[in-house]
Amino acid sequence: MKLLFDQNLSFKLIDSVGTAFPNSKHVRDLGLTCAPDAEVWSYAQSNDFVIVSKDSDFANLAFLRGQPPKLVYVRIGNCSTEQIAELLMRSQSTISAFLNDPIEAVLTLQ
Repeated sequence: MKLLFDQNLSFKLIDSVGTAFPNSKHVRDLGLTCAPDAEVWSYAQSNDFVIVSKDSDFANLAFLRGQPPKLVYVRIGNCSTEQIAELLMRSQSTISAFLNDPIEAVLTLQ
């Protein structure tokens, strides 16, 4: 499960969840920090990443374009990087099931 963390999430998540989600990246690692959402979407699609974001624009793209890529939509408001890491780790089996679902495009975590 390769996750691609959007710019609205900390790059520190890579270290926090790397054992559960190996080969994950942050947009800054790929030179996509200032890239438009459509470019991040295309990169994720071409490179088999699942986008993780708090940005509703990605949810809109997912509903308009479908998958791939899939989107893990984090909806927990202002919180620490540690809280997001805990949410992702707690949700590892849910995320795995979501990735294996051939129909679903968006998983909302709260």
